[in-house]
Amino acid sequence: MAELFRKQAKNYAEARPNYPQELFQFIASKTPNHDLAWDVGTGSGQAAVSLAKIYNNVVATDTSREQLAFAPKLPNIRYVHTPATVSVPDLQRDVAAPSTVDLITVAQAIHWFHLPTFYAQARRLLRGPHGVLAAWCYNLPRVDPAVDSVLSRLYAESRPFWAPQRRTVDDELRSIDFPFDPVEGEGHTGPFECTEEKEMDLEMYLTYIRSWSAYQTAREKGVELLSDGLASDLEKAWGGDGKAVKVVRYPIFLKIGKMRA
Repeated sequence: MAELFRKQAKNYAEARPNYPQELFQFIASKTPNHDLAWDVGTGSGQAAVSLAKIYNNVVATDTSREQLAFAPKLPNIRYVHTPATVSVPDLQRDVAAPSTVDLITVAQAIHWFHLPTFYAQARRLLRGPHGVLAAWCYNLPRVDPAVDSVLSRLYAESRPFWAPQRRTVDDELRSIDFPFDPVEGEGHTGPFECTEEKEMDLEMYLTYIRSWSAYQTAREKGVELLSDGLASDLEKAWGGDGKAVKVVRYPIFLKIGKMRA
């Protein structure tokens, strides 16, 4: 089990996308102060690194030591390993004092959270009345019709191995409870949409698939989702010997809001 988690963490760090800088510029434009950001569920630090270019200080937390081990180390990012449930005293000791956080971000992770507890923590730490919470997800990437068709088939076969929370990602955060007010200049809390692009060869694309939590769950149950047949179909759809580099597009869906008055 531990080896599977380490392998998933390595695959995640290698193959998961970063996020477009315009996403962070849009979010940062909604926070008057840029002193402190808290990146929750940071994983291997993809969002934290971009936040560190805008905010003076970033606290990046995750429940996985394996993922944090792959996060880039920067002088203004403080990585913290936390348990799944954090007490108020521990939150204030390990993350930040009340009413001091300008921005809280959650990249591809909010569907795992117990939302009432998390939102209470967010309200405690956010700097009122302009503190902002931004959460986003991406769903299946797009390459071209041939590759996308095989991936859709693989995703359908993987459904029994996804946690129920995956539905929140599938519906692009549209059904998530989000009790925050629209940020300045916007009439709603989203989802707002953008796209991230990542260049991949076939092996990197397969590494992305192996980073799925459903892939790891299937492996634990003795099921190989990337069967010889599916892997062969992906190779044919990719074309050539798999060395060709293709642009993989990840659709991103953002929910953003500020504390209610």
